[in-house]
Amino acid sequence: MARERSPSRDRTRGPLSGLRVLDLTQALAGPYCTMLLADLGADVVKVEPPSGDMTRFAGPFTEEDTERAYGGYFASINRGKRSIVIDLKDDDDRQRFFDLATQADVVAENSRSGVMDRLGVGYDVLHDLNPRLVYVAIRGFGDPRTGQSPYSNWPAYDIVAQAMGGLVSLTGSTDGTVMKCGPSVGDIFSGALGAVGLLAAIHHASHSGEGQFVDVAMYDAMISLCEGAMYSYSYSGRVGRPTGNGHPGIAPFDLYATADGTCAIGAPGSTNFAELCQRLDRADLIDDERFATPRDRLLNRPDLDDELGAELSRRTTAEVVDLLAGVVPVGPVNDVRAIYDDPHVAARSMLVEFDQPDGSRPVTLAGQAIKMTDTPTGPVARPPRLGEHSDELVDGWGPR
Repeated sequence: MARERSPSRDRTRGPLSGLRVLDLTQALAGPYCTMLLADLGADVVKVEPPSGDMTRFAGPFTEEDTERAYGGYFASINRGKRSIVIDLKDDDDRQRFFDLATQADVVAENSRSGVMDRLGVGYDVLHDLNPRLVYVAIRGFGDPRTGQSPYSNWPAYDIVAQAMGGLVSLTGSTDGTVMKCGPSVGDIFSGALGAVGLLAAIHHASHSGEGQFVDVAMYDAMISLCEGAMYSYSYSGRVGRPTGNGHPGIAPFDLYATADGTCAIGAPGSTNFAELCQRLDRADLIDDERFATPRDRLLNRPDLDDELGAELSRRTTAEVVDLLAGVVPVGPVNDVRAIYDDPHVAARSMLVEFDQPDGSRPVTLAGQAIKMTDTPTGPVARPPRLGEHSDELVDGWGPR
């Protein structure tokens, strides 16, 4: 399947063109946040210590990559940025950072609370230098400026945020075995909320002239993601438990085994349910008293799943999808290989090929899901080598 190739697009055409971002983030949550901005046209300058971002050299690498300037982890969330090496413990380098900060619109970091303050580059110092500056921090448990958490000094990773924020308790098999989500949603969702928050603060600064501190705690982000469990407990006192692949309140709404794989089907409404039954040649289920109403279908879900499962297991996934597509909500359980071959993915530019710095074979990264009609979005350039743009930034940002 054809993929968009090796972007080198003019970032000045993006919706965030002209926005200047100093990116002090490392690992995943913070770089994902600033990657979103870069994909939307912002000029993101990644400030790295002499050793580089902690993930830069973590891999994976292709066999053909002789330079190994960065691995796939780093590449995915740092494409389209410029890199400058600054040692914030060095007085001269710190002054260079201040010079850039006075011209920036945003500073982003995801260190533990107090780290940037101890280095002398925290929010209060930068706000005095540049009152319009928006400063965004993404941490495990937030910053005391917006709410003093008893855990504010704790380090955190994605798995900790998923566990403490309720997501793990809701994810797993119906026998009560819990699991974290495969993708690092504790990081990714926190980073996305960080981008929303800083853009809101930029809007405020555009008419007030005042920047501010934007704080996203990964723990808080997971509570926000689990909003349904929060209101359910308040309304009913019910503590959410793992529900397998089904939905706790509607049926049929699950993953079903086919003759050669698995597919997702959601048909809890009466119209969709009737269509599903007819297309599976089981119109008798429509008037079955066990399944007559949405409530009946939920209460008798085991029986319903047995009836549907028997029909679905006799058909391949492709046959089920062809039978239901466009009428009943259905989709195959795709692995990455299937995603690479899906025409939707190509049509939506959701896989993008990037040239490697050393000219070896290109690699493919996930594209940008935010699309716009009048201003282009998506990766604008390959990820940077460590300090690749230090020389061009020696005199600051230059004209907007």
